[in-house]
Amino acid sequence: MSIQVLSRLSSVVQAATQKRGADISNRTFFIALCAAFIPYSAYVYTQGTEASHISPMTKEARQGLKLFQAHNCVACHQFYGLGGYMGPDLTNVISTKGAGYARAFLMSGTQRMPNFNLKESELDAMVAFLEFVDASGEYPIAEYEVDWYGTVVQKVVQKDE
Repeated sequence: MSIQVLSRLSSVVQAATQKRGADISNRTFFIALCAAFIPYSAYVYTQGTEASHISPMTKEARQGLKLFQAHNCVACHQFYGLGGYMGPDLTNVISTKGAGYARAFLMSGTQRMPNFNLKESELDAMVAFLEFVDASGEYPIAEYEVDWYGTVVQKVVQKDE
């Protein structure tokens, strides 16, 4: 009978030791996670979440913004889909058509767009403003879809030229 008791006691002690060892390793793991969390939090707080930013608006681009507002261009044109619907969206006109294209329309106007008789410095300012807006993002925003097997793919949008 004493052999059975000793055997039973031995198994209880062994189980307790294993559990205590598991507790120690869990505790060590938890402490290591806490220790890693502190420098990671400091990194994220100071510089880890910085997004790429566009450069600040130049003086010339600010002048172009003032002209854009003074001539009420937003009544006919849009940025990021917001604004009037008579003229085209100007968000990415510089990257898609070019600065010369924008300058030509600003200089001469069209049948629907009046000629504002802008001076050369005002034309430069308007183009600088359109370049600033162009650098700020893309419109229309890309659309994505998930394939049947889980891959995310950008939808191909057909542009009417």
